[in-house]
Amino acid sequence: MTDDDRQRPRRRGQGELEALVLSALREAGEPVTAGWVQERLGGDLAYTTVITILTRLLGKGAVTRERCGRSFAWLAASDEAGLAAHRMRRVLDGERDRGAVLASFVTGLGPDDERLLRELLDRPEAD
Repeated sequence: MTDDDRQRPRRRGQGELEALVLSALREAGEPVTAGWVQERLGGDLAYTTVITILTRLLGKGAVTRERCGRSFAWLAASDEAGLAAHRMRRVLDGERDRGAVLASFVTGLGPDDERLLRELLDRPEAD
């Protein structure tokens, strides 16, 4: 390892940055600007990087935005469970044989998860 490697900050992956941005948005609890997100994350990310991440998250349905003057205010679309469910639906939507995918998923569940799934499916639907 060279001295340059030790001085350079570790490069974070896209998924890690998205998770950090979503976490900041959930903590805010109200629509906030990209500048606020940048500052909340310590300011070591370029503003353009924050905008890129927010735009990708918008495309994934993970965040929403509303006009705020000449800019936008951003808000997490749902909590962590909702985002995980959204990702699972996107994977399922990308498959041709939904039945086979669901069957494979369910047969791979452990007994506790299977029991929980059965309980959830047996609940009456909300009006």
